[in-house]
Amino acid sequence: MAKDFLIILSLHLEDYQIFVSSVSAWEIATKYRIGKLPEAKQIAAEYSQILQQSRFVELGITSAHALRAGSLPIDHRDPFDRMLMAQAELENLPILTYDAAFYTGLIQVIPAAPQK
Repeated sequence: MAKDFLIILSLHLEDYQIFVSSVSAWEIATKYRIGKLPEAKQIAAEYSQILQQSRFVELGITSAHALRAGSLPIDHRDPFDRMLMAQAELENLPILTYDAAFYTGLIQVIPAAPQK
């Protein structure tokens, strides 16, 4: 399902550059490994190809991102989310999510439909 979503997004937003954080690969692989996301086997195995086929730009993690993620003035503890927020803030990029934790006032959030 996530693979289809990535491809659909790419088809509808061809005029835009869509960035995908490296932390997304880390989170998918981690959650697959510990059994929290068993349906992600194919996505984890083909992650780079999916990004390339979808024409997404990978946003790597820098020391500046890491330092900001560790020092964000919020109570949210999820390290993956904190990294995404830090990258969005420092790179001045909006984030597409349905997760209310991202509405901190520090970054621009584009609301997505909640998962069913």
